[in-house]
Amino acid sequence: MGVFTFVCRSSGGEWSAKQLSGGLEGSAASTFALQRQLVQAALAVDSSGGVQSSFSMVSPTSAVFQVIIGGGGGGAFIGGGAPSVGAAAGGGAAAPEAPPAEEKKEEKEESDDDMGFSLFD
Repeated sequence: MGVFTFVCRSSGGEWSAKQLSGGLEGSAASTFALQRQLVQAALAVDSSGGVQSSFSMVSPTSAVFQVIIGGGGGGAFIGGGAPSVGAAAGGGAAAPEAPPAEEKKEEKEESDDDMGFSLFD
């Protein structure tokens, strides 16, 4: 997993970026083009998995851009039916089967008649 953090600045209509701790740099006419260029530069160094990126403006002329490569993706979803990374890479036993679903008992929906009064009485 690789994490690449860039400090971006605009000067004279041109955006430039320098990696916070490392030697990667880039420049482009727009923030979009700069982001694409920096992702490609990060992928040239580490291409071990999926790519996530985050671009945050700090002021009208400065921003922070972060590229995360690998790392399993997300973190908002826990659990699920996808095999683990080890099993997907061919390095382990099959994922255990899910336990059988229990039957749900239907709950009776209450109506206004059951309460003994009506809203419009």
